[in-house]
Amino acid sequence: MIYRIVVLGCVFALTACSSITQNPIIPTIGQIVPHDRHVDSAQLDSRFHYLRLTVNGRVILLASGTLNIDDIDAMSVWYSADREVLRFQNGRLLAAVGATSEWRKVRLPALPTWSELAKNSKPLSWTRIRDAMPGYRYDVADDLILQRIAAPNDSELQAIEPSSLVWFEERMVHTSDSDVLPAARYAVAISKTNERVVYGEQCVSKDLCFTWQQWPVAAKDKQ
Repeated sequence: MIYRIVVLGCVFALTACSSITQNPIIPTIGQIVPHDRHVDSAQLDSRFHYLRLTVNGRVILLASGTLNIDDIDAMSVWYSADREVLRFQNGRLLAAVGATSEWRKVRLPALPTWSELAKNSKPLSWTRIRDAMPGYRYDVADDLILQRIAAPNDSELQAIEPSSLVWFEERMVHTSDSDVLPAARYAVAISKTNERVVYGEQCVSKDLCFTWQQWPVAAKDKQ
């Protein structure tokens, strides 16, 4: 996420499918996203949502104008000040464009809700299909195992007690690509009426891993 390697055609391909194509977040991204080392204390525009990313020891913010961003089926698109783009649905990465390694497109099967997964003691095996760069690697098939885990003590989670969230680990056991990537982790706030992924850890290559958290921390998440 640090390098300014932006494939503009792919950025616009991502945004064209989103509900925020006409949102002023696109031309004004450099103004609303802090681009310095003090992002945690920055004054943020309340019209937008934010993600706090850590990558290679650096903290940066991404912004989104996606409406109903916490809906399970909502696809959120996030932009950095350098025009890198991330796309998520219910906590899972659907695309990452603008970095040294990219996932241009991810295809997911129908998956159980996090609430259902939390109640199931058996791991879930499933397959993800993705298009990756560099190297024009299309239809990469990743065989994954997802299971609930205890709250870890080595995450980048900020201002929230880890034990107040439900944690999951997603391990790659086989891939048609050249490298098996490190495991992803998700921390989910689950209530009787709602579920929301508030923190995640993801690698898009062996050399590019990041953590993300919804930012700033909502009062309801501080327990």
